[in-house]
Amino acid sequence: MNPPHPQKSRRILLAILSLSAGGAERVVSEMANWWVARGCEVAVLTFWGSEHDHYRLDPRVQRITLDFRRHSPTLRHYLGSRIRLPFRIRETVRTFKPDAVISFIDLVNIIMVITLAGTKIPLIVSERIDPRHHPISRLRSLARRLCYRYASALVVQTGSVAGWAETVMPASRIEVIPNFVRILPGTDDLAVHKGPEGPYILAIGRLNRQKGYDVLIRAFAMAKAAQAGWRLVILGEGPERSNLERLAADLGIGDAVLMPGIVREPAEWMRQAAFFVLPSRYEGFPNALLEAMACGCAVIAADCPSGPAEIIRHNVDGLLVPKEDVGGLSAAILKLMEDKALRHRLGSRAVEVKNSFHEGPIMARWDALIRKAVGSDN
Repeated sequence: MNPPHPQKSRRILLAILSLSAGGAERVVSEMANWWVARGCEVAVLTFWGSEHDHYRLDPRVQRITLDFRRHSPTLRHYLGSRIRLPFRIRETVRTFKPDAVISFIDLVNIIMVITLAGTKIPLIVSERIDPRHHPISRLRSLARRLCYRYASALVVQTGSVAGWAETVMPASRIEVIPNFVRILPGTDDLAVHKGPEGPYILAIGRLNRQKGYDVLIRAFAMAKAAQAGWRLVILGEGPERSNLERLAADLGIGDAVLMPGIVREPAEWMRQAAFFVLPSRYEGFPNALLEAMACGCAVIAADCPSGPAEIIRHNVDGLLVPKEDVGGLSAAILKLMEDKALRHRLGSRAVEVKNSFHEGPIMARWDALIRKAVGSDN
């Protein structure tokens, strides 16, 4: 049953760097598709061109690309493109005439605050990672603190991050809204993937230090999973690929650690995995964990800031282990490898995240926030 339509059909513009593979990018695409299906006029503005797109938008969503290049061929082009960018954004937003703008991730948030200054267009900025642990430059950190106070509202995903948010703007303008579990495609809608023979453990995310895959590979080796015929599959791409491949080879498990790259739809990999592991050093509110649980997959997650402990009920619908604890993660992996009944019990309860983080109630909170930003009478 669909939730009621928003109080009034809105014109909503969502701004983000790109729609490349990533958690925030998936959220933007899902939110845009949700609103346009319910009668809103929606535009997605990206600084990069559409050739970077990984996620599909409803054809009714207006796609606006600035095709802003990160790498310029000359210094003159570099300076010119950056000088023109705020003016292009401001003109684009004014042409669409949104009731409200929602921007995602710190750099885009800062640019949108500066760009929309004086327009009186309500701007909601959204942090998608834990700022207490995610390193950014001192200059960007200062700009964030100075700029966020001029936004209509700041959205964070967990209560723990809300505490940080109160250091940059009044609590009355801070909203905690977690990610929702998207509607996953059925088996008939998925291309059959060529997974490894035998049982496998699955992890999904960008191959960078934040995601903790070095910890996972060491724990997989410590559990002697490869010798027992298990495989570790890590879906995603990123700068740590060569380091992770070298680590697996050095540990003698190179043939058992598979990294197929980015896949269009990971749901079938989740459904066929024996269990799923999130070994992150820190998070925002991990979509991959939510989706794995929604697929009925038993899960293990590092109890990192922030998100996993607000999703998983330990030993009820998943297992939590201390972050960066190779021994603890190895013990949890071995426990699930050896106990099929436990995997089934955890997986059967994990699907309850579809109720706890259902899109209807969560999107209703976004609707309420937009009404508040625009004004209750509008």
